Amino acid sequence: MPKLKTKSGAKKRFKVTATGRVKVAQAGKRHGMIKRTNKFIRNARGTTVLSAPDEKIVKQFIPYM
Repeated sequence: MPKLKTKSGAKKRFKVTATGRVKVAQAGKRHGMIKRTNKFIRNARGTTVLSAPDEKIVKQFIPYM
C-alpha cells in the first residue's frame, strides 16, 4: 500500500489530543466583532473539541495523527 497524504489544510487547522479527540480554534472571531455580543466573544476564546460526527470526517483527512 502507498502512503496516504494528509490534507494540508487540515494539518494547519486541527490537532489531536492525547485521548484522540480533535482540537480546533473557536469559529466566528475573524471579523464583525461589533455586532457580536460580549458573551459570544468571551465564550469563543481559545480552542474547543469537535463533535463526534465532525471528528470522524477530520480524522480521514489526517491519517497519521
